[in-house]
Amino acid sequence: MEKKKCPQCKNLILKTSPTCLYCGRPNKFITKEYVHKKWIKDNKKNVFDYIFINKYLAFILFLTFTIVIIIFS
Repeated sequence: MEKKKCPQCKNLILKTSPTCLYCGRPNKFITKEYVHKKWIKDNKKNVFDYIFINKYLAFILFLTFTIVIIIFS
């Protein structure tokens, strides 16, 4: 990882870190474009489909388990 000196405290910090670990100075100034780009990158997955599929699989397993208990009892 590449490091650079913090302009405020002169300690080495990673270029990818959002703030300096020592003094707390922002490494990247937060702008509207920066926030929008990060938000779009993190939310490319459709969370609703992921939750729906998990609930659907849980329902099928529960239904199968119930039918097996009814048949064998």
